[in-house]
Amino acid sequence: MTETSAQKRVGTVLFYAIVAILAYLSFLIFRPFLDAIVWAAVLVVVSSPVNDWLAKKYGRTLAATAATAGVMLLLILPTLFIMSAFIQQGIEAGRSIQAGIANGKFNWVNHIWADLQARFPNAVPTDLATALDKYAEQVAGFLAGQLGTILKNSASFLFHLCVTLLVMFYLYRDGDKVMARLREVLPFEDAHRERMIRDARDLIVASVTSSLVAAAIHGVFGGIAFAATGLSSPIFWGVMIAFCSFIPVVGTALIWVPATVALFLEGHHIGAIVVVAICGVLVNVLENVVRPWVISGRAEMSGLLVFISVLGGIAVFGLLGVVLGPTIVALAASMLELYAPLHGATETKAAQGSS
Repeated sequence: MTETSAQKRVGTVLFYAIVAILAYLSFLIFRPFLDAIVWAAVLVVVSSPVNDWLAKKYGRTLAATAATAGVMLLLILPTLFIMSAFIQQGIEAGRSIQAGIANGKFNWVNHIWADLQARFPNAVPTDLATALDKYAEQVAGFLAGQLGTILKNSASFLFHLCVTLLVMFYLYRDGDKVMARLREVLPFEDAHRERMIRDARDLIVASVTSSLVAAAIHGVFGGIAFAATGLSSPIFWGVMIAFCSFIPVVGTALIWVPATVALFLEGHHIGAIVVVAICGVLVNVLENVVRPWVISGRAEMSGLLVFISVLGGIAVFGLLGVVLGPTIVALAASMLELYAPLHGATETKAAQGSS
């Protein structure tokens, strides 16, 4: 008994429905770990030459283990150390400002506070030092109340970190098999498929490189600004500014804005203006010039398109958008280039047939 066309259509619909359901369920399973998986893939692409060199000497498993450990030592442990040092430095800075106000170091601040208290006696406490102590206690109480959330987020961070390292190991070891399977799945001609893979790899490397260059610019100029204005530990704070440049939205303002406020409170108004001019204006202008220039050197995209794709990627994906934004836009442009010649060829054949 032969199958009717209606039965074939029903079978086709059921097949694609099952595929769609399975794809959706698979997405739900992987969704909690997507960030960790994508970060692992980015780090593996960037550091793959080192892993390939190690694999030639020691085999894929040992090379994957060494490469994963190397990335952890070079990136993750210093980040955790600097975060801890940043918190400690922030606490010490807050205590020094509080002690300076209590000892009369900022007399003009006390005068302003007295004027505010005279104008708004019910809203402003009488003594500034007492108010600072009170607010410090309130902040401490709030942080104590949020301790459970902080511990939960810390545990989640460590868990995703472990997932990232595990994924990195398997990508280092079995990356060739993954890429071979990807080449089988992509429904393109060989030449275009290889070009898309090559462009994606180059853009990922360029995006990471541009982020590191931008971080170096922030760190160097931030350290110079801190040294020129007499702020303590300019090298340390320069490194902190470099690391904070990877944080979306607020970024380096976490460092130089409190430094500017501290300079202003101490009466160093020119120094505060210098820090704002260097860290808030000059460095951001340099970053917005250098980052698109580095990325556009690896892709056939204009600097404006790269600039928009980076900012849009950050808005959608957060920090991952620095890498995913330009990569997705470049792949979309590549797909458009694939469609355009095919569309043009179809129109040409239709015109020849009608003539």
